[in-house]
Amino acid sequence: MFALFAGSFMATLSSSTITIAIPELQRHFGAELSLLQWTLTGFMLAMGTSAPLTGYLGGRFSFKWVYVASLVGFILASVLCGLAWATRSLVLFRFVQGAFCGAIMPVTMTLIYQLVPRERQALAASLWSLSASLAPAFGPTFAGWLITLGSWRWLFFINVPLGLVAVGLAVRTIPFYRLRASKAFDLLGLLTVIIGTLSLLSALSQGRDWGWTDVKTVSLFMVGTLSLIFFITRELRTSAPLLDLRVLANGRYAVTLLISSIITISLYSGAFLVPLFLQKIQGVTPLETGLILLPASLAMALLMPLVGRLYGTLGPSTLMATGILLIAGGTYALSRLTPEIPRSYVLVWMVVRNVGISLSMMPASNAGMEQIPRELSGHASSISNWLRNVFGAFSIAIFTSLLATFSTREAEVLVEQGMTDRRLIELFSFVAGINDVYLVATVITLVAVPLSLGIRKQMGVLKAAVDAR
Repeated sequence: MFALFAGSFMATLSSSTITIAIPELQRHFGAELSLLQWTLTGFMLAMGTSAPLTGYLGGRFSFKWVYVASLVGFILASVLCGLAWATRSLVLFRFVQGAFCGAIMPVTMTLIYQLVPRERQALAASLWSLSASLAPAFGPTFAGWLITLGSWRWLFFINVPLGLVAVGLAVRTIPFYRLRASKAFDLLGLLTVIIGTLSLLSALSQGRDWGWTDVKTVSLFMVGTLSLIFFITRELRTSAPLLDLRVLANGRYAVTLLISSIITISLYSGAFLVPLFLQKIQGVTPLETGLILLPASLAMALLMPLVGRLYGTLGPSTLMATGILLIAGGTYALSRLTPEIPRSYVLVWMVVRNVGISLSMMPASNAGMEQIPRELSGHASSISNWLRNVFGAFSIAIFTSLLATFSTREAEVLVEQGMTDRRLIELFSFVAGINDVYLVATVITLVAVPLSLGIRKQMGVLKAAVDAR
């Protein structure tokens, strides 16, 4: 668990620190937000496209050595990101970094569900979730401190010592094993899933600038949709699928996968928009932004181990429904922002949101995975991480487009009402755009409430957990 903890902590840290750095990167490179958001969306998309490979690679080389190789590649890519000389080079290196990071998360999850006894998997999963939540807890504050005292480049260079520790632990402590050898590599499946996700993300990101009815936008939507349909059809028919989509026949797993994707969308709405609001509207420094977000992230991290113990008592449904309602309430409260609103207001409602995320994230993951056979857990965890990362990347692209659209619309309304000060128009329209995006995120979050109420306790696993205690 120490070896898995170190790797997942480092991987999550790299996705949580970049949000604080985006305003600083805008100043450094003089780039538009629509381009810089690719440092996050490109990273997450690469995570999503490499995750499907882990099931095949784990069967071929063992999950231990896939994990070690991913850590080494992640370290090298981090060095390249720190040396980036322009926005496009940074986006490219972040894409490479995300590709290696995309293997780390599903591999660590797979190792838990293949090595840990079933009656202790909920506790192990909560510890794994803790590692993934400690990084966002300290990441924004740590990132703000590094940027204030040094440079944004140290956000990437810091991964070198952390990564070397993770590699050493993994080589020394994780056993070598293979449950079953992989069959032929599904290259066509990999190509179609990459083309499909890249096309859809490009259309969502550039659609507003090109026009939603423009030939390029419509073509990308068509290519992306057809590619993913072909990918799904192929994976269901081939004898050696890249991703064994037949695990989706398990209704419990499929529903919890949808719930996890919705939670991810809500998670990134806060992580992406709040730093922009604090730094661009209220003039807060990166370090102050990290300190404002620290209590919320700490609350999420400290609750994770408790959720692992409550899972056996309350079951997934109660935890998920409570958590999702807290996320929705916190997100709605953040749709009431104004330029002069106290920072304590943001702090309190981010705490509420993150408490909800901690209550719902692990139960949503574990409730589906606990019914998957061990030999299919690699495919199941790969699918789970693939969809979460793809939905996360899509959500940031959509939120960025919606923010630009809503802000433009609000600016036009202010001009019609007689406001002439250009700076004030930009200020108030940007805040109104953020509020509108949070309203959309609230509605999306509420969709998961009825879904979570249908997930029941799995009595065999609960009895085994009680007996183990």
